[in-house]
Amino acid sequence: MPGKSVVIKYVKNGETFELVVNSELAYEYATGKRTDPLSVLDAEEVFKDAKRAERQSEEKLKKAFGTADVAKIADIILKNSEIPIPAEERAKMVEEKRKQVIAIIARNSIDPRTNAPNPPLRIENAVNEAKVNIDPFKPAAEQVDDIVKKISFILPLKFVLARVQVIVPPDVANRCYGILKRFGIKGEDWLADGSLKATVEFPAGMQGDFFNEMNKATQGRAEIKML
Repeated sequence: MPGKSVVIKYVKNGETFELVVNSELAYEYATGKRTDPLSVLDAEEVFKDAKRAERQSEEKLKKAFGTADVAKIADIILKNSEIPIPAEERAKMVEEKRKQVIAIIARNSIDPRTNAPNPPLRIENAVNEAKVNIDPFKPAAEQVDDIVKKISFILPLKFVLARVQVIVPPDVANRCYGILKRFGIKGEDWLADGSLKATVEFPAGMQGDFFNEMNKATQGRAEIKML
């Protein structure tokens, strides 16, 4: 079997819980390619000290996890511990998560000095300059706040919502409805001539995307007004 046998250590309430796992299969579980936590274990046991083959007591398992079920406990430990993975694969995961974080910040922020969206490249440069650490396992959205604090000294950021009123001609109203709904419809009114009048709210950093999509879908005939 590929991968080597490694020990994952997890501490809760002062107690140690250890799993013996196959490193490659554990990596697949961490990245969602594998869904059965038991399939990554080299031993279906939760240990107090894996090297000594000393099992953790059922009482302490239930106290720490609310269950003695090895699969459920393994899932918790695997999702809340650092998985030992090959350096090359870890680097790929970090880069992918970095791109996700940058995309979120770009979509949701503007430069307060110009009120214009921040280009992703500008955000990426700030992230690199600040030497921000990206957690490959933590969801990108959960890392944004901390990263914004670290790069705000380099790149001023302001998170605001844009509120827009748009009137779409009757012949493209149905086609445009899906676009408007995706950006975030806050109110809609179908006019007597079949036109669609809608109020849309979305992160200010997405203004460029919104205008481009609406102009393309309506051949530039949409009436758009910032509120």
